[in-house]
Amino acid sequence: MPAQIETLHLDTVVANHTRDMSGRIAAVTGTTTGTGFICARELAKRGATVLLLNRSSSRASSSLAQLREAVPGASFQAVVCDLQDFESVRGAIAAIKASHERLDVLCNNAGVMALEDFATTDGYDVQIQTNCISHFLLTKELFPLLAKSDDARIVNHSSGARLGPPLEEKYFARQGGDLGGNGTAQENASFSGPRWMRYHQTKLGNAVFTYGLKQRLEAAGITNVKSLLAHPGLAATNLQVTTAETGGMPLDLPIMQQAQSPEDGALGIIRACMDPAASSGDFFGPKTWSGFPELLPPEDLLLDAENIRINWQGCEAAVGEFSL
Repeated sequence: MPAQIETLHLDTVVANHTRDMSGRIAAVTGTTTGTGFICARELAKRGATVLLLNRSSSRASSSLAQLREAVPGASFQAVVCDLQDFESVRGAIAAIKASHERLDVLCNNAGVMALEDFATTDGYDVQIQTNCISHFLLTKELFPLLAKSDDARIVNHSSGARLGPPLEEKYFARQGGDLGGNGTAQENASFSGPRWMRYHQTKLGNAVFTYGLKQRLEAAGITNVKSLLAHPGLAATNLQVTTAETGGMPLDLPIMQQAQSPEDGALGIIRACMDPAASSGDFFGPKTWSGFPELLPPEDLLLDAENIRINWQGCEAAVGEFSL
C-alpha cells in the first residue's frame, strides 16, 4: 500500500461543491475508516448532525473519538448497525426514528470487497447483504423521514467494479456460501474469479438501485428527494487490507501505486451529499483511477431495465416491498 499519499482535491471540492449543512441531519454507514470517516468529518465541518452507522466495536468507538477531536463541538451520534444482520439494521432504523423526525442525507457508503463465499445469519452472501440489501432496507424504512426534508439526498457508493456482466438473480437469493467458492490465488490477484464476480454484482447493484429509485421518484412526482451515485476511484483505504486478510488480493500489487488518498476517494460521496447544484441521478467520481470527482454519464448497464428489475425484486424479496 502506498504511504502518505498527497490529497489533491479536497479543499477545492469543499470550497466550490458543498453547502452549509447547519440544522441538517445526515446518516452515513461505515464511518470507522476510509471514505465514510472522511465524509462524516466533512459533513460535520459544514454543520450537519451526523449519525454514524457501524457495528459495535473498538474501531467504532475509536473513530467516534477521532471525529469529535477533529471537529470540536460537532454533533455526532453513534448508531449500532451491523449490515450483515437484518435484525441489527432494523434496530438502527428504530433508533433513528425514535430520535429524529426528519433525515436530510442517507449516505449508503459501507462496503466489503471480495470476501470468502459464506452466508450471513440471514442466509445471503455476505457481500450482497452488506453492500446492497441492507442499504435497500435502510433506504426504504427511512424514506418517510427523508420525504420530510426540503432537499433529501440518498447517496449510493459504487466503484469501478460496477463494469462487467449484467446482474444475475442468484446473487440476490438466499444462496450464501454457494456462489462459486473462493477462487484461486491467481484469479484473486488479477481481480477475477468468483469472489470478484460477487463484488461486481454488488457494485453494479448499488448503481442500478440508484437509477431504479430515481425512476420511481419521478413516477411518484417526488421532487424533494434525490437519488445520487458516486464512486471513489482507486483509493488506499482499509478495504484492501480487509480483503487481503482472507486472500482476496495481495497488498503489494503494482496497481496500488496508482491509488489516491482516502480524502480524494471520498469526494464523490461528499459532492453527492452536499453539492447545491446536484440533481437526482447525478453520478460523481474521477474519470479514471484517480482525479477530481467529475459529473459522469452513467453507463448503459446502469440504466438497463432488466438489471434494475433484478436488483429491486431481489432486495424486496429479502426485506419487503419498498413503496414510495
